[in-house]
Amino acid sequence: MLMIMAQTAVRTLLESQETDQVKFLEILNRTLYKNLGRMNSDKNMTLALLDYCDGTVAIAGQHEEVLVVRANGEIELIDTIDLGFPIGLEPEIAQFISQTQVKLNSGDGLVLYTDGITEATNMAGVQYGRDRLCQVVQNSWHQSASAIRQAALEDLRQHIGEQKVFDDITLVVLKQK
Repeated sequence: MLMIMAQTAVRTLLESQETDQVKFLEILNRTLYKNLGRMNSDKNMTLALLDYCDGTVAIAGQHEEVLVVRANGEIELIDTIDLGFPIGLEPEIAQFISQTQVKLNSGDGLVLYTDGITEATNMAGVQYGRDRLCQVVQNSWHQSASAIRQAALEDLRQHIGEQKVFDDITLVVLKQK
C-alpha cells in the first residue's frame, strides 16, 4: 500500500513539474506521513532522487549506496545516509535533506539497487552483499547497461540457488554515452 501511495504522490509531483529536490521530498513525506497516520501504520521507506542534466547527476534523499562506476570500471560509493531521512517517519524532514552532485564522463555510470539484492541469502544463510555486486559490475562494465544488469542478476540467482526470495529485487544500471 505504501508503494502505491508513493507512486501516486511522485507522479503528481512530476506532473506539477516540481523540480526542487528538497521540496519534492518534503511534500512527498508530508503526504505519506499523514496517510500512514490515518491508517495507524508505522511503515516508512527510503527514497533517493536523481536529477540528470548535461553530464551531472544530482542525488538527494536516503536509500542504498549509489555505485558510481567510472569508464575504467573503478567504483566510487555515494553514501546517502546524510542526503535524506526515511519517508513517512517524521512529519517534517526538509532540514535533513541534502544533495550531492556527480559528474559523469563518457563511459561512466550509476548502479542503483535495493537491499533485496545485497541481503539475499543462499541456502547456507550467506548474504550476496554489496562487495559481490560491485565485483560483477566491475567485471562486466565494458558491456552495455542491459548486459551488466543481466550479468548481475544471473550471478545473484546463482548465489540464491533454491532459497526463497524474501524481498524485492530491483537493479538499475545507467551508462553515460
